[in-house]
Order: sequence, then C-alpha cells, then structure tokens
Amino acid sequence: MNKKDKIVVGISLGDINGVGIEVILKTFEDKRMLEFCTPVLFGSKKIISIHKKILNIETTVQEIRSIDQIVHGKINILTIWEEDVAIEIGNATKTGGLYAYKSLNQATQSLKNENIDVLITAPINKETIQSDEFNFSGHTEFLEHNLEGESLMILMNDFLRIGLITGHIPISKIAETITPELIESKVKILNQSLKKDFNINKPKIAVLGLNPHSGDNGVIGNEENNLIEPTIKSINENGILVFGPYAADGFFGSETYKQFDGVLAMYHDQGLAPFKALTFGNGVNFTAGLSHVRTSPDHGTAFDISGKGVASSDSFKEAVFTGIKIFKNRKEYKELTQNVLKLKKQSRN
Repeated sequence: MNKKDKIVVGISLGDINGVGIEVILKTFEDKRMLEFCTPVLFGSKKIISIHKKILNIETTVQEIRSIDQIVHGKINILTIWEEDVAIEIGNATKTGGLYAYKSLNQATQSLKNENIDVLITAPINKETIQSDEFNFSGHTEFLEHNLEGESLMILMNDFLRIGLITGHIPISKIAETITPELIESKVKILNQSLKKDFNINKPKIAVLGLNPHSGDNGVIGNEENNLIEPTIKSINENGILVFGPYAADGFFGSETYKQFDGVLAMYHDQGLAPFKALTFGNGVNFTAGLSHVRTSPDHGTAFDISGKGVASSDSFKEAVFTGIKIFKNRKEYKELTQNVLKLKKQSRN
C-alpha cells in the first residue's frame, strides 16, 4: 500500500484520567499497525508524554501542528491545546471531561471535513464531560448531532451484531418511546448498514420483545401483540427480512442469535448485558447510519485500573481494524452502486 493510499484514522483521547491513552499507545506499540493505517491523535504531546512516563511505555509519537502535516508511518499527535493540564489519574474530574470534549470535538470536525477517514473514540466519562457545549448522553448522540444521518448504536464482534431501538434513556421512558415508526427506522438503518458496511446482500434481522417472555401473548404486556408484531409484519411486506419478537433470555441462551446477521434489542441493557457477557474485551461499538465511520472499544474509562499498566488494548485494536474495514466496505459499496446506476442509465439510452 502506498503512503498516499493509507487510511487516516483520527483518534480522540477520551478522558485524560482514564485508560484511553494507555490502550491507544499499547495498540500502536506494534509497528505493524502502521502498515494498515496512519493514526492521528487529537490532543497534546504533553499529555501523551505524561502518560508514557507513568506507564513506562516507549511508543514514539510524532507531534504535528496542523492536519496537513500528517506523517505516514508514524503515530501523529496533533496538538490542539498548548496549556498545561492537571492530570489526576484514576479520578473523574471536570478538567478530564473538558479536555475529552476538546479532543472529541476537534476530531469530529476533522472527520466532517474529511481530513481523516475514520474516527476512533476512546472512552469518556458521561458525567464530567457535560457542559454548555456537550449536552448529550454519549458519543452516539453527539455524533448524530454533528454528522449527517440517523444513528444506530451497534455493539459487534465477528459473530454478533446488536443494535438498539432505544439508547441512553431511563428505563421508565422506554415503553413510551418505542413506536412503530422508531422500530421501522432502526430496522431500515440496520438493514442498510449490514449491506453497505458488512457486505451482506440479504441480511436477516431479529427483533427482541420488550417484556419478559416477549409478553407471553399478553399475560405480561401487550406491546408485542399490539405494536411490535404488526410492525415486523409490515416491514417484511416491504422486502426486509426481519423476524421476531423473540424473548431475550431464550434468544441468547439457546444461541439463536447465530442464525441472524443482526439483532435489534429494545433497550440498552437488554442488548448490551448479554453482548458484554459473551464478548467483553473483544467487542466494538460502531455508530451505524451516519455519513462517516466511527468506532470505539466496548469498555469505559476504567478509572479503577487507570495508570497501572494493566488495561487491555484488545478492544481498541479491534475498533481500529473494524473502522478500517467498514470504511473500505463503504467505498466498495459506493463504487458498485454507482456502476449499477451508470449501467441502468446507459441501457435506457
């Protein structure tokens, strides 16, 4: 691969007191990673140097002052602030949240401007990052606000992809939030993502029920009979292969998920609890449905182990590889569909 063909992976540092910088540095300790992409970290070389000293990591980084100074074959750190920043390893602080936002915001703008190809986000603390500038419940909502498209959070690995009908909302709000329109929208996003992001021609999608035992035919709730089943039937009539609703416990316990290309859970923990039980440490969070590719590791800031040098980089490394693969798949899908449209136009003439 020529240097000019290298995929540029932008990386937001996440909370500077968490494990984000550690897993980033560990990921690119293996110089073979630089054969697949050119990483650009958004932050400050001073911050990186402090973490390297604490962790006794020798990974070399190349400081740049503007995005057009990217050096292929190196780990680039784009300095976006000059001031000294108080680091309190392992602690949730407003300072940590402020600089997590600065890094994320600058990286997102570079993604919008197509100065980078893919965005990988290190974990943030959802409480300390809150401010007048960041009034969102997580990365997914922030990115949906800043990029084109409608988002769908997908947790994934090689054998399981789980999307969420509802995301970061309280349990008390879930039932009233779920509507036929919302289910249909999320099914369509997942179906399209499976096609263009994962090269699956005719995706099979499973939808989980809302209530225990999927309502037991109305004994434990009527949402399945009155809302979810009719919506699934309607979507099927429009040519999308969607099935359900399935009782979540039996669906995962019997490994029925292996029969499908994608799964839609009704709410956050219904999907993420079994996913993390099955895959924790090797999963990837992918934001589908948006105009640009963003992935992240499947874990949080892990303040309890921050600075101890024991954080695993496996999930972050998978996030990098997944982001690269999805970017390539989208490019290929775009080229293929453009060729089809061109041929159709020529045949009409």
